[in-house]
Amino acid sequence: MKAVQFSEYGGPEVVRLVHVDEPHAGPGQVRIAVRAAGVNPSDWKRRDGQYREFEAVTFPSGFGVEASGIVDEIGPGVANVSVGDAVFGFGENTMAQYAVLTHWVHKPDDLPFEIAGGLPVIVDTATRALDEVGVKSGQTLLVSGAAGGIGSATLQFARLRGITVIGTASPQKHDYLRDLGAIPTTYGPGLAERVRQLAPQGVNAALDLAGSGIIPELIEIVGDPSHVLSVADFSAEQYGAKFSHGPPKDPERIFADVARLCTKGLFRLHVEKTFPLEHTAEAQEISANGRVTGKLIISVA
Repeated sequence: MKAVQFSEYGGPEVVRLVHVDEPHAGPGQVRIAVRAAGVNPSDWKRRDGQYREFEAVTFPSGFGVEASGIVDEIGPGVANVSVGDAVFGFGENTMAQYAVLTHWVHKPDDLPFEIAGGLPVIVDTATRALDEVGVKSGQTLLVSGAAGGIGSATLQFARLRGITVIGTASPQKHDYLRDLGAIPTTYGPGLAERVRQLAPQGVNAALDLAGSGIIPELIEIVGDPSHVLSVADFSAEQYGAKFSHGPPKDPERIFADVARLCTKGLFRLHVEKTFPLEHTAEAQEISANGRVTGKLIISVA
């Protein structure tokens, strides 16, 4: 089968489309014919070597941890799915023609494969971040880096929880944030004063989704480092803030919930652009530039 791999740390030039043996479903797993896989910052950060201090990589290594597709092989002990079912979820090396999923749910018929393939990481991360940062209904949350995939999910989940959100993004994305139920503002110098004008009573918590070195400023704005959390800045805990990471907790429930929300029109994912498998390096480069609204998707024929 065709798959995307890298055999050394480096930039997009180390990304290769190769032919490899097909994987097979082990106990508690299913294999899918991949229809779509989401592009995430973890893909290029791992490729660049940013995770090498705490995560061993065996070369050659594949890309992708989420996908949607059609089940074509079922591992031992799996009873809730049949060959031919459309599913989406977490997996391994999902930027390929076939991939093994470890956590999945059925995909609703009215949910496009391209949308479903980009949901798992952002909905799992957004749910975990909101749960861990300690913000409640009726309170106000500041989200730094609100227009990306995780930000898009966070804004919508927060709104459904009754939380007021102030989100930072470039001015041209402010209408997008408003559409998702947030109060937009710009990032950069003067953020604390802009937030004070938008929320005179203060904000109760803050999330850093971009890893832009803003943790100290968020702590100053909130006034309590225990209610500041990052999903992207490994130094957050050095300042007394929280750093959120996996493994996922109850992902099947989270996936099923967001599938229902999508079907009811209560959650949506903006796909900025789709790429064929052979253009994965280009997609990663765009992701690394940090200007994505919503999600980038690899579409697998």
